[in-house]
Amino acid sequence: MTFKAEYIWIDGTEPTAKLRSKTKILPGSGATLAELPIWGFDGSSTNQAKGHASDRVLKPVFVCPDPIRGGDDILVMCEVLNTDMTPHESNTRAALAEVYAKYAAQEPIFGIEQEYTFFDGERPLGFPVGGFPAPQGGYYCGVGADEIFGRDVVEAHLENCLKAGLGISGINAEVMPGQWEFQVGPLAPLEVADQLWVARWLLYRTAEDFKVSATLDPKPVKGDWNGAGAHTNFSTKAMREGYDAIITACESLGEGSKPLDHVKNYGAGIDDRLTGLHETAPWDEYSYGVSDRGASVRIPWQVEQDRKGYIEDRRPNANVDPYVVTRLLVDTCCEALEKAGQV
Repeated sequence: MTFKAEYIWIDGTEPTAKLRSKTKILPGSGATLAELPIWGFDGSSTNQAKGHASDRVLKPVFVCPDPIRGGDDILVMCEVLNTDMTPHESNTRAALAEVYAKYAAQEPIFGIEQEYTFFDGERPLGFPVGGFPAPQGGYYCGVGADEIFGRDVVEAHLENCLKAGLGISGINAEVMPGQWEFQVGPLAPLEVADQLWVARWLLYRTAEDFKVSATLDPKPVKGDWNGAGAHTNFSTKAMREGYDAIITACESLGEGSKPLDHVKNYGAGIDDRLTGLHETAPWDEYSYGVSDRGASVRIPWQVEQDRKGYIEDRRPNANVDPYVVTRLLVDTCCEALEKAGQV
């Protein structure tokens, strides 16, 4: 008896990495993470090696059922190592693991809102050939064939994520035709990032069967249309227990070089999306506010009312690396909370 394991990894494409995967046939009827073998691949074909020394290593870090193949088959998220078993330079997970270990006692958790856009060929799904649809306004959380495009793909993707056991917490139609969102979390940093990458892979793979493509382009249509982000909700134990820690976290994100340090790592093309329009703050200005979707960081109104909860960093692009955004938020906010004695 054998089963199929789809090994998934992040390549070295710049400025935005791509997902890659290949299938390994293994003996038996399934395996735990600890039982899965490392594997290799040709890094010269994924922008992760030169041809004269092309071998790179896949180390399994997360496993879940494969909802597409079914049965005992599994999906295996991997991190990329060099042949000496050190993290490859494209491996952003390793740096997150190090920072998370440092601040794990603060119990940081995340919920990430992944926006994306379906395309039919060269045009967004729902856009008429050679023209534009009605202006945005009625598409957000809309219903009806005149406003909603791609729901069959979205529902299939949601079902696949649930069958895989991923921490999906919701879906909704977004502001532009053919634009949607799913949410992952609340989960610990490594869990939310691993699962978001797998959910992205399932999005692309599910869309294949419907003959459409999904893109994380942060500004898929120029002009008076919303971009696509990955709003990142973050809290620590102290933030979930008191409002002073909420303010400390918000203030820490605006100190010194922190705004630019974060924004420059929040996804390629961020200046196209963070313009100060379309529910964004300008990329080169930092602000925070209660219930303010035009701020860099939003404090939900319920959080102010309850005097505890979480914050939403609205700056990350849809194409952000979740290993990077979670690492930056943990490192900046947890360090500030530790210095303030709010842990």
